[in-house]
Amino acid sequence: MKPQVVSFHCILKNKFGRVLSSTFNHDVITQPGGAEPILTGLAEGLQNLVKGERRMIVLSADRAYGYYDPAKVIECDREDLPEGRSLRKGDEIQLPLEDGDSMHLRVTGIRGDRLVLDGNHPLAGQDLIFEILATAARDATHDEILAIDSDEVGGHLH
Repeated sequence: MKPQVVSFHCILKNKFGRVLSSTFNHDVITQPGGAEPILTGLAEGLQNLVKGERRMIVLSADRAYGYYDPAKVIECDREDLPEGRSLRKGDEIQLPLEDGDSMHLRVTGIRGDRLVLDGNHPLAGQDLIFEILATAARDATHDEILAIDSDEVGGHLH
């Protein structure tokens, strides 16, 4: 399938119909590329979209943000983190790893001087429903397709 550049309104719901978010996405490339894509299933569901089309894309947790992994929850002392004293529940931090990468964590709990940090995506473990209304759709250009592979484009799904 030929990659497209699409713009669309999206209402994101969980499997019980509760609205989680509503967004407008502009110039999204429907071919996953670059860094490992998180929402490959959504990119696949957007294939061959035409302007004005409404589409419902249902992703099980394993095809969305993965299953919730308790091993990604850690507890540490506030003083173990440079910004530890100022962190509150709901704050997000980047924890540097030994290999030079970093881990994205959210503060999900505070127990005295200890923080509970969760590395799971907030939607991990949830089946998701994307209600899409396409506002524009066109074939991607050769340069846009090349940019996907070099991870130079910011609008692809990941």
